[in-house]
Amino acid sequence: MAIACRILGVSPSGYYAWLVRPPSDRELTDEWLLAKIKAAYVASHETYGAPRILHDLREEGIRVGKKRIARLMRQAGLQGVSRRRRWNTTRRDPQASPVADLVRRNFAAAGPDELWVSDIERHEALFYREEVQGLLRPVVAATGGKLRAA
Repeated sequence: MAIACRILGVSPSGYYAWLVRPPSDRELTDEWLLAKIKAAYVASHETYGAPRILHDLREEGIRVGKKRIARLMRQAGLQGVSRRRRWNTTRRDPQASPVADLVRRNFAAAGPDELWVSDIERHEALFYREEVQGLLRPVVAATGGKLRAA
């Protein structure tokens, strides 16, 4: 035990005093509060999280902070249920076949007008915009910024 105390930087007398020391007021309050939290959690069919349990405890007249409730719930392994709808913006057609990769993930081009890519972006206003970008930007610079249809 003396080696462990020396490694941890604790005196052996302090370690043995800690072993027999009664729990602190905070530990006792946490145990009592955890029992109240568990009761509210079970009464909610194990769905309430820290904010709703805080509301229930405050209705009972118990003054406590949300972070303390969250800490005790986390230590006890209690977690509320989130029923918020998740946005799924991209839905793949199960019958659609994937597009062939003509570039084979090699985006290096030897000269102008050999390789072009497109990208579809979704903006905040829920409008779609298609951007067509050339991988060789000097082509656009060589034409003075003006592109003409061939």
